[in-house]
Amino acid sequence: MKIALCVLLTTLVFVPSSFGQSAESQLDEPEANPGRPTVSTPATLTPLGYLQFETGSLGATDSPEFSSRFGINEVMKLSVARRLELLASVEPFVHSVAGARSANGTAEVFLGAQAVLNPGEGAKPTIAAGYFRRVYDGGAPELDFGSPRNSFSLLASADVKGFHYDANAILNEQTQGIVHRAQFGQTLSIAHRVAGKLSISGEIWHFTQPFLHGHAVGNLWALSYAARKTLVLDAGFDKGLTGTSTHWEAFAGFTYLLPRRLW
Repeated sequence: MKIALCVLLTTLVFVPSSFGQSAESQLDEPEANPGRPTVSTPATLTPLGYLQFETGSLGATDSPEFSSRFGINEVMKLSVARRLELLASVEPFVHSVAGARSANGTAEVFLGAQAVLNPGEGAKPTIAAGYFRRVYDGGAPELDFGSPRNSFSLLASADVKGFHYDANAILNEQTQGIVHRAQFGQTLSIAHRVAGKLSISGEIWHFTQPFLHGHAVGNLWALSYAARKTLVLDAGFDKGLTGTSTHWEAFAGFTYLLPRRLW
């Protein structure tokens, strides 16, 4: 968690000095659309033409592949059309301990896209479909739901009576050597603004574990603070609920939307 705080503070140093802008210019700013820190991904897209960064750190203990693990993660999103978003996900640094053995390395790199199938508003849900492809495998120990070679998802998001929900149905292709297995996942995240710019979110998620013949289930809680429209800070924890789930996870990070369009 100390490293997580350092990541946050370092990034804030590089955030443009737009905090001193006038109230009028702040009203004209686009608004970030965070996908972190929940497992669920929102069906809605980022503002068209704006590049969004989702940066954070995650520490975990007691999982099938490790006794402890710490990683830095980054997701970049760019909407290239009103209904199409391109994504890249990378974990450039991972420190893990398995038994008496510790290691440093790089985890996977994923490239993908998300398309809105049916736009919604308010209580009418936005429906979207997503696809991710693993393009690099660094061999670092994985969390309880593994690392898919291919991932397909159906997503829904809406706002109902002051609550926002993101629900995902996921189909993954998991590999072990030459063996390929299907993995199924379901997630539901519900968020509510509790005071001013502060929001709380709770989530329940489930993934089958085809090679362990088990199920990974977790319960996640997080706080988010919208420092401004383009910057959202977050922190929280996740508790595994089955014997093959990661026992504890703690995370902190931020979402930053570049305030200038790329075109």
